[in-house]
Formats: sequence, structure tokens, C-alpha cells
Amino acid sequence: MERREKIIEAIRASEKPLSASALAAMFHVSRQIIVGDVALLRARGIDIVATPRGYMLEEKAHPLEKKIAVVHGRAQLQEELYTIVDYGCTAVDVIVEHPIYGELVGQLHLSSRYDVDRFLESIRASEPLSQLTHGVHLHTIRYPDENAFAQMKEALREKGILYPHQSM
Repeated sequence: MERREKIIEAIRASEKPLSASALAAMFHVSRQIIVGDVALLRARGIDIVATPRGYMLEEKAHPLEKKIAVVHGRAQLQEELYTIVDYGCTAVDVIVEHPIYGELVGQLHLSSRYDVDRFLESIRASEPLSQLTHGVHLHTIRYPDENAFAQMKEALREKGILYPHQSM
């Protein structure tokens, strides 16, 4: 089995995202070799997603996933993400509408406060994608059941984070 096939198997077998550095150590090559291999695998049509924590295989159309629109500044970012994960939901991605490039998507896959804290630490010195749209953005939310999703949306609404006029 060639290295690229082994990379797919390693990512598939892992319960958490695998960083390029971890894969490089596993296969005794440089991080840059792994980045190149992943690019070639993606070009071949393999649905590998690069998250802030590493690579994972894209899950196909999860049945309990919906998009929500939210608006907030940087000061409410932690509160927004904690609220999502505290109801057992996952912030799969962040989506903003760019006037030139159209829809820009950043992969998140945040399911716990630990994930949120690591993400916030990683973006501490940069601006979040939502700054491009004055805080207005979408999230794809994966949720365990309709009740958890409804409670999470209501909590975001009460905090003034859920974009107004969305159906509950």
C-alpha cells in the first residue's frame, strides 16, 4: 500500500483530526510531504477536510445538521461557541459572504469547550472570518436531536447572538 493510501486509512481510523506533523512522524517524512500528499488526494476527489486541529475525512450529509445565522463581535465569540457546544451541538464550520469571492467557508468541527478554547487560542493574533461581514455569519450546526438544537438557538437568541427574524 502506498503512503497516500496509508494516510487515508490513518485519517479514517482516527477518532480525532490528525495534524500534518503527526502524519509526518507516523510515515517518517516531512510535514511538507504530507501537505503535498493531502493536496494530491484532494485533487483525486478524496474528501479530506483541513480543520484547525488537523485533517479528517468529510462526513457525508449528516441527517441532523442545519445552518444558523448569527451576528456578534469578537467579544462574544467565546460565548457563542460555548453556547453551541454546551447543548451537545457541534459548530461544523463558519460561512461568510464575500462581495468578490462569494461564500467563504472555514472548517471548525468544535464539539467541546476544550475544542473552543484551543480554537480561540489559535486565532488570538488574527481576525476571525466574520470580521469581513461586520460580525454577520452562518454556522453549520450538527446536533444530537431537535430539542437540543431548539434550546441552543433559544439561548443564542436570548444572548442577542442569533441573527433576528429566524424561525425557531
